[in-house]
Amino acid sequence: MNLLKNCAYGFLLLSLTLANLQCKNEKNNNVQVAEIEVAPEKKTVGITKNIFGITPDGEKVERYTLRNDSGVEVDIITYGGIITSLKAPDKNGVAEDVVLGYNRFNQYLDKSPYFGSIIGRYGNRIAKGKFTIGDKEYNLAQNNGENHLHGGLKGFDKVIWEPSVEKGTDFVSLKLSYLSKDMEEGFPGNLNVTVTYILTSDSSLKMLYEATTDKTTIVNLTNHSYFNLSADFSQTVLDHEVTLNADRYLPVDETLIPTGELASVEGTPFDFREPKTIREDIGKQNDQLTIGGGFDHCWVINDQDSGVRLAATVYHPASGRVLEVLTDEPGVQFYSGNFLDGTLPAKNGGTYGQRSGFCLETEHYPDSPNQSDFPSVLLNPGETYNSQTVYRFSTK
Repeated sequence: MNLLKNCAYGFLLLSLTLANLQCKNEKNNNVQVAEIEVAPEKKTVGITKNIFGITPDGEKVERYTLRNDSGVEVDIITYGGIITSLKAPDKNGVAEDVVLGYNRFNQYLDKSPYFGSIIGRYGNRIAKGKFTIGDKEYNLAQNNGENHLHGGLKGFDKVIWEPSVEKGTDFVSLKLSYLSKDMEEGFPGNLNVTVTYILTSDSSLKMLYEATTDKTTIVNLTNHSYFNLSADFSQTVLDHEVTLNADRYLPVDETLIPTGELASVEGTPFDFREPKTIREDIGKQNDQLTIGGGFDHCWVINDQDSGVRLAATVYHPASGRVLEVLTDEPGVQFYSGNFLDGTLPAKNGGTYGQRSGFCLETEHYPDSPNQSDFPSVLLNPGETYNSQTVYRFSTK
């Protein structure tokens, strides 16, 4: 009995002591219920997949999520090789989606202005949907007024690509493969194409393009992602500061086909050699801006023989996000989202209004097959088409 009394008395003293300590801590605004240090979640390199949708023909569309250890996360689907989401940290470390697109697969089927897609066989426009190789003329779909645009009625943006993945210690990659058969969309040759997306630890998304053919053909591949570095798609991109490493650009006619001139940007709204906001000159009186409804032109990137080099830098001051675009291509099409008209649903609610996104499409020049002074886009049997573009993210 005495033992039980002693235990009860000891337990009472212990309870009073703990209560007293808690009161003291509360008086000092320093309540310490438990001192357990919670480690922050570790970001790891990885790749996962799930089903994103089913095509009307019953084909399965997979979505692959690539993650690095710096907080960048990219979603890519096997339909069109589309980048459906790209999350990049802001200056406070908050990762948010910075590319336009859709949450549901059927929305890409209903209507999409090439959001995030692989573009081919030929990125950009070909005048009147015609070109010749030797003495043979080829006719393509005229799907942009009288011109051919972005590969035709069913370009590479609307086909299912075959995926394979690889993971290293500091990168993850998704390789997409597709066989474009002879005369598909009017292009000659069986074209074997691969596009490899590589996400690295330095927050670079590399895109490697390769192609071979069994018949002489033309090739010009690119990616058509629309960016808004604010991650708020209800806002325009007019406050983004753009720098383009280009002394010249390609003026266009009323149908947006290059005139053939490589014009100096000096003294024009097309001079982005020093950083300036998209807003600064987009509303100026200028025939070329009137034709394009804003910026929708190809810039001639400097140092053409230098391989992969810096083509463009975009900075969004409020978020601190920086996008650098590097490429070995001769040109970059800077498009300021002029034809977005508020009819397409946005991922985070609302709609995509005019200039709610911008594109930087690395490429050979538009209409190159019909302009002999432009760099050649011919690919012959036994040759390999190679092209590389890098989207590199950082903050300041």
